[in-house]
Amino acid sequence: MNDPLQVQSIGCPFCGESIDIVLDLSAGGQDYIEDCQVCCQPIQIRFEVAGDRLNGIHIDRAD
Repeated sequence: MNDPLQVQSIGCPFCGESIDIVLDLSAGGQDYIEDCQVCCQPIQIRFEVAGDRLNGIHIDRAD
């Protein structure tokens, strides 16, 4: 079985900096808000899982 935790690099929609987030694929698709590690602005993160693989990710401003 693959590791259900996956590190994904994303670009902050506020400051443009590249940050790493950890996705837990074992819980299925998720929709949540996480603050940027650089500028502290809220980022909406939505992702889909197919089986045990990341199927798609969408990053947007949560303001």
